[in-house]
Amino acid sequence: MLAGIGFIIFLRCLFYFSGFHLKMPFITHYEPVQVTLQTDQVRDIPCGTKGGVMITFEKIEVVNRLRKDYVYDTLLNYGVQYDNTWIYDKIHHEINQFCSSHSLQQVYIDVFDQIDEKMKDALQVDCTRYAPGIEIISVRVTKPTIPDTIRHNYEQMEEERTKVLIAIEKQKVSEKEADTKKKMAISEAEKNANVSRILMDQKLMEKDSARRQQEIDNHMYLAREKSLADADYYRLLREAEANKLKLTPQFLELKFIEAIAGNTKIFFGEKVPNMVLDQRLLGNFLQNVTKEVSRVASRDGYSDT
Repeated sequence: MLAGIGFIIFLRCLFYFSGFHLKMPFITHYEPVQVTLQTDQVRDIPCGTKGGVMITFEKIEVVNRLRKDYVYDTLLNYGVQYDNTWIYDKIHHEINQFCSSHSLQQVYIDVFDQIDEKMKDALQVDCTRYAPGIEIISVRVTKPTIPDTIRHNYEQMEEERTKVLIAIEKQKVSEKEADTKKKMAISEAEKNANVSRILMDQKLMEKDSARRQQEIDNHMYLAREKSLADADYYRLLREAEANKLKLTPQFLELKFIEAIAGNTKIFFGEKVPNMVLDQRLLGNFLQNVTKEVSRVASRDGYSDT
């Protein structure tokens, strides 16, 4: 009998140190504990919103892990079903707390995208304080189920919001097209204005060139006319000076004789109509004529009588 008991003890020691364990029926109790990542699904969580509307979260998934070095302490304090306390029950509590402080609009639409992070933070804070071996990896919350009448209203609101967004987008497209047309018109106007400005500048340059050419021609004409006028003035001035030198009694007497000699008739008498003579010149002329007649008569043999 003692040999059989010793053999059993030997086998248990052998299996214990080799990694194998023996389980005695009705004496040894065995529970498996998962220390890898696991996902707990919490289903059908009812809650009431701030406005009193009852909604239900059909499923909330909590990804968590139990650390190996905290397995003994966690099981000792909270048992093998530790996740009932810190996952399932805690999710119910946190969801009801969240819904009671928010309206249906906030829970269902406005802050729904924040529920995951809020649940994760709330679970991790208490687990870190009371069950440090439990690590919350992530929380995934599905859309809650709301009453059909309210859901229909939200669907209509979403439909209207979609129409508004479509109208806004159409308006943006129209504004963009109008802005594009405006920019094109402005660009075309600027191009035409630039072309007109270039043409105007070209015409102005042509006019300015023509004006400068006309000014040059005018200066040339004025210079030429001035030169001609100066030449005429100099010629007349010299002629006047020459005539001034010619105006002597001898020259005037010569001109008078030439004028008288050119006449075919000479009238003598006391009164000579319409004839004014210089007595001195006439006396000289008569004396010369008398001398000429006397010289001719002497030459031909005529006496003075």
